[in-house]
Amino acid sequence: MTLLNLTVGEVLEKQVNKYPHQEAIVYPELNLRKTYTEFNEMVNQAAKGFMALGIEKGENVAIWADNKPEWVTSQFATGKMGAVLVTVNTSYQAQELEYLLKQSQSTTLILAESYKGTSYIDILKKICPEFEHSKKGNLQSAKLPFLKNIIVLSDDSYPNAYTWNEVIAKGEAVTDDELVERKQTLDPQEVINMQYTSGTTGFPKGVMLTHYNIVNNGNQIADCMKLTADDRLCIPVPLFHCFGCVLGVLAAVSKGTTMVILEQFEPEKVMKAVSDEQCTGLHGVPTMFIAELNHPNFSKYDFSHLRTGIMAGSPCPIEVMNDVMNKMGATEITIAYGQTESSPVITQTRTDDPAELRATTVGKVHPNVEVKIVAPGTNEEQEPGVTGELCTRGYHIMKGYYNNPEATDAVIDSDGWLHTGDLAVMDTNGYVQITGRMKDMIIRGGENIYPREIEEFLYQHPAVLDVQVVGVPDEKYGEEVMAWIILKEGVTATEADIMSFCEGSIARHKIPKHIRFVDAYPATVSGKIQKYKLRQYAAEALQNQGGKQ
Repeated sequence: MTLLNLTVGEVLEKQVNKYPHQEAIVYPELNLRKTYTEFNEMVNQAAKGFMALGIEKGENVAIWADNKPEWVTSQFATGKMGAVLVTVNTSYQAQELEYLLKQSQSTTLILAESYKGTSYIDILKKICPEFEHSKKGNLQSAKLPFLKNIIVLSDDSYPNAYTWNEVIAKGEAVTDDELVERKQTLDPQEVINMQYTSGTTGFPKGVMLTHYNIVNNGNQIADCMKLTADDRLCIPVPLFHCFGCVLGVLAAVSKGTTMVILEQFEPEKVMKAVSDEQCTGLHGVPTMFIAELNHPNFSKYDFSHLRTGIMAGSPCPIEVMNDVMNKMGATEITIAYGQTESSPVITQTRTDDPAELRATTVGKVHPNVEVKIVAPGTNEEQEPGVTGELCTRGYHIMKGYYNNPEATDAVIDSDGWLHTGDLAVMDTNGYVQITGRMKDMIIRGGENIYPREIEEFLYQHPAVLDVQVVGVPDEKYGEEVMAWIILKEGVTATEADIMSFCEGSIARHKIPKHIRFVDAYPATVSGKIQKYKLRQYAAEALQNQGGKQ
């Protein structure tokens, strides 16, 4: 299969030429419908607006919002005028946002006013008090010296920030020819998207992805699903994840597919959208599909057009796979595996794979992608059926971690292989099973949670002497966060104290659901803490209590 040498903007323009009157985006809740021609015009206006603000090619523009129309518009607008879109997790709180803005050196922040009861404006003021008295386009922050522009997605006007409509209006001063000139300077091998993820230690790292990375990955994902311009893909997964912006948006646009987008996941809204819009595809993590299948109003909705989609983010129970195929009619649903550093999909099942293979494996390697299973800590390839670390190489490997060459060198070797840190086994037919993680990463409902980050935060609690965070099995989310805490001598603290310390400072999904106070940790003779034993103890204790704390 030939790889595409196109920018993100060119992928959209290709479909505008092929399918000008085809619906590109539908927002059922907003009664918003745009053809590929109309959507492209929205994108061009936004691109010119960004240029009018003085945003240059290569500058980092952060976006912190749920799946609003402005989000997907910004994805393609930056893809045409060359700014790098830095995606921000909607669950972030003050500490996380400050770190991301500082480390990414973002010059512009596009943000929603609030999300699920959390005021994003208040959080911004907390980390950047200068915002309240700044002039539009001229923020001067001691902590965030690069940040200049704030764009609020609101109908209300702000004296110190642009609204989206103001940005669009400013773009009138930029000519079409100037936008064309800018587009002509772009190269598919340049970075256009940056997403933050963590390794086993330290703080999140900015994964630099090029047009070439994500355009081709989106196209190959679509091929595995057999997507065409006749399909209508429902996207309820967050756009700030690769799942939303690559497996969803770019996969759809690469084929002229219609995107039916929901701002936030709510099971009934998803079912209504699939039913009313006659969607042929649906994305979600297993917990989303479970919520839909078990909804009391499930039988009221029409799934007769549903054919395909992707289930990813965590392992899929075979019962769920069967229900999605039989009760929802998505007989060609696929499973995908990867990580942000690989744009993200490495392996995927195909539409005609048996249900058992789709539930027990993560499919076969994508075209133009190499995979090998090596003995952990070596480059020695394993035989089929033998567990090892999954490594991958190809067009899809990230450019590197932003301003972090040491971390980049730690995961990409001199031969260009990305070491995923995931343990896997491949059968003789090339199907891959993920069997565990060399890292201690916790996957809660498709969200990657890194214990080190939570540990670093909890160390700040005045009563905490030491803390170890592990993942424990959870029926609903797959895994939950558990913190094992040693308190300082003569000091007391309760589970409620620890949880309240976390509220408002770290994202809700990272707050430990289970907390245990202990006097010591299991350790090796050399003093290395044995986290696997903590996980065993936790699983046994929770099982004895019927899974309840």
